[in-house]
Amino acid sequence: MSRRCELTGKGPMSGNNVSHANNKTKRRFLPNLQDVTLQSDALGRAFKFRISNAALRSVDHRGGLDAFLAKAKDAELSANALKVKKEISKASAA
Repeated sequence: MSRRCELTGKGPMSGNNVSHANNKTKRRFLPNLQDVTLQSDALGRAFKFRISNAALRSVDHRGGLDAFLAKAKDAELSANALKVKKEISKASAA
């Protein structure tokens, strides 16, 4: 399983551990991923995603999963999230 947020595309970053003696060794900064179940108002059902805490806060701020996916760029979304976005847009159009 990749360490990538399904909604924002946020992934691992690299940097350095810096010791007191100023020695530098490579390290990875991993995103804070959580398994969550988000409810879609348009479809009336729940979807499971593996998203970062920052993405979860953004979903709440934008007013739910439907509103978040409507504004989200397709390039950042996972295949699963893209499928959900198309289902929601179909349901809201009808």
